[in-house]
Amino acid sequence: MKRILVTGGAGFIGSHLCEKLLNDGNDVIALDNFFTGSKKNIVHLLDNHFFELVRHDVTMPYFAEIDEIYNLACPASPVHYQYNPIKTVKTSVLGAINMLGLAKRVNAKIFQASTSEVYGDPEIHPQPESYWGNVNPLGPRSCYDEGKRVAETLFMNYNFQNKVRIKIARIFNTYGPNMHPNDGRVVSNFIVQALQNKDITVYGDGSQTRSFQYVDDLVAGIISLMNNTDEDFTGPVNIGNPGEFTILELAEKVIKLTNSKSKIIYMPLPQDDPMQRKPDITLAKEKLNWEPKVNLEDGLMKTIEYFDRIIK
Repeated sequence: MKRILVTGGAGFIGSHLCEKLLNDGNDVIALDNFFTGSKKNIVHLLDNHFFELVRHDVTMPYFAEIDEIYNLACPASPVHYQYNPIKTVKTSVLGAINMLGLAKRVNAKIFQASTSEVYGDPEIHPQPESYWGNVNPLGPRSCYDEGKRVAETLFMNYNFQNKVRIKIARIFNTYGPNMHPNDGRVVSNFIVQALQNKDITVYGDGSQTRSFQYVDDLVAGIISLMNNTDEDFTGPVNIGNPGEFTILELAEKVIKLTNSKSKIIYMPLPQDDPMQRKPDITLAKEKLNWEPKVNLEDGLMKTIEYFDRIIK
């Protein structure tokens, strides 16, 4: 039994990860300041004697004897990370420093949840890990994009200088149950609007593309990365679904699956919104024997069922 710390453990992805790690027979500590996470996401785990929930902000040091750390703590949707951009940068940078310091002290292996946003508005398509990105360091999204880029730098330097065992994943658009209904992400936005028969808001002309992965696929990918025994393979590695859809296609699919009366309306495109997003997952297939299994329609149906329950 491993003792595993999950920062952001009450969040959308963190809650699914905690549940899977517990089911795999581990002792799990979930750390969360509840800025975007919710106790509702993990309340069903609280009766498990191998699960511990701690209210804590990763910008402050934390001490525990653990074997592994999954560092997921950070608001991940534009609505939330732009609400307090300084806090977002601090969470990415100070959170990485504090968790890497803990990993160094107790000789724990540590995982960093990075993001496809490190590629910015990409000039290469699909995006391989070797691509350095096209990021605006001054724009409204930079608090998140650059915070995650600095976190990757810190992880690589702790590995090089202090021999801390690290794994870095660049996570592409992920959706599923436990998403916040008001997080402003495109999947949750469309589903909530469709279930309420409200106008579905498409930014720009809807021709921009995204690749959507179901949360169970992501959790399987990051656990495979963490369990990879090749310590020279630190990542970063793309974890995402290479199926590519336009935003307009997604809106039409959600309307169809919800039998909604919603109409599609168009709004101006936000600044620095990427026009294309699609992972090259060659490395994940080769090194982790991983690829996504859940297709968009099946994943959307599970997510629609979840939102149908919680917004009534």
